[in-house]
Amino acid sequence: MLNDKQNGVTELSGKVALVTGGGTGIGRAAARSFATKGASVVVAGRRRAELDAVVGEIESSGGRAEAITTDISDEADVTALIKEVVERFGRLDAAFNNAATSNGGPIETLTMADFDRVMATNVRGVWNLIRQEVIAMRALGHGGAIVNTSSIAATGGNAGLSIYGASKGALDAMIRHVAIEVGGDGIRINNVSPGLTRTPMTASYPAELFTAFAAHTALKRVAEADDVADAAVWLCTDGARFVTGQSLLVDGGYNIAGAR
Repeated sequence: MLNDKQNGVTELSGKVALVTGGGTGIGRAAARSFATKGASVVVAGRRRAELDAVVGEIESSGGRAEAITTDISDEADVTALIKEVVERFGRLDAAFNNAATSNGGPIETLTMADFDRVMATNVRGVWNLIRQEVIAMRALGHGGAIVNTSSIAATGGNAGLSIYGASKGALDAMIRHVAIEVGGDGIRINNVSPGLTRTPMTASYPAELFTAFAAHTALKRVAEADDVADAAVWLCTDGARFVTGQSLLVDGGYNIAGAR
């Protein structure tokens, strides 16, 4: 239920939030969290049935949501998405650019096509989303908050993640520059950087991987989708009003430095 109220007003009442990759996993959890805090939510992604299911969940709890089918690697799709959000709702206050893709394997087995596919979504697509969101937020004049999903792979190292890690490292660099460009317009931009998280995408991973990861975290568990989603949504609230250009680790302490 929508129960995050103080004096009948929720934290994001009257705001409009966009979530890409909103049909499953972290994106689904974020869409629900935005709605719980009072925002109207646009969920975007490639699979319409999953988006409609999330919209139904939000509406059944008394919230407002709409679905827009989008492939963020397609420039025209991204332009149309932001235009439609503004036309339908009249504003755009928060954007969680969560949609991503991945692949892995020894570098000698990967191809240029593998590289281009990941970069087209994780870097080019996210950059274009940010660009269109900034254009809209500046034109509307209300400021805003943008959050992207990065990863601990951006700063760590793991065999087989040469392409995925590079794509997330690019996001960490990107937001520092964009934060300086747009801060004077009241627009903040940050990343969340999760570690291993239980989502449909990781459901096929071996149980031993989860056990080993959890053992190395300070909190002795892996993340649930809500753990990451709630951090992303917080970065879009007034509680994070002086936070920008940061990549926030949401990894249960996995990356705490020192011998373990």
